[in-house]
Parts: sequence; C-alpha cells; structure tokens
Amino acid sequence: MDLEILKKKLSSYRGEGGRVTKVSDDLLLEILTAWENWTGSAKDFYHGIGSNQKKMARMIGKAKQLRRDGSSLQFQEIAIDGVTNASALTPISCDIEVQDNNKIIRFRKVDLLVEYLKKVS
Repeated sequence: MDLEILKKKLSSYRGEGGRVTKVSDDLLLEILTAWENWTGSAKDFYHGIGSNQKKMARMIGKAKQLRRDGSSLQFQEIAIDGVTNASALTPISCDIEVQDNNKIIRFRKVDLLVEYLKKVS
C-alpha cells in the first residue's frame, strides 16, 4: 500500500495535540501489512507515514496481537429482512425465467440455464 494513503488515514485519528489515538483495528492491520512488505529502511517507512519508531512500535505491536488473536478477522453475519430469517428456514426460490418463442422456460439452477444458452446459440 502507498505510504501516503496510510499517512492520510492516520491523520484522521490525530487529536488536537497531534497525538494519534483510537486507531481502528483495520487500519492497524493495514499498517502491519505495509510494514511487513516494506523493503526500504525502517526510518524511511516511519517518515513516509508521518511518524517515528517510538510512536509506531505500540501500534505495530497491537496489530501483531490482533493478527495472533484473530479478533478482527471474525465472521459477522449480516441479517437482511425477508432474505435471512433465523426463525423461518424456508428455502429461497431461485427460479430463472427465459422467454423463447412466446413460451416461458423456467430453470431452477444457473447451470441448467447456461447449458440451455449454449445449445441455443
């Protein structure tokens, strides 16, 4: 990742005194990934993101801890009303309709539709 982008993202967490606080876990993991892929000197990396070694050591350490724990990489289910309902386990209808010579042909699976389209073309 470009260091300028990381610098801008970090700047959004700067307080009035210029101190970077409450950095999100996602950004910490991005910083760690950029640090691991960095081929230049450490001083150039820190300067590129607008920080120094003392400030970044804690953030990189926290990012390593997050990666070890896997706490930020947990799966989170998103429920959509009408589509995902834990109380009702009714299957979702996935009928595909194609009109051919004034006839409606229904396909239950996409694979069947693809086979039909191959044969027709």
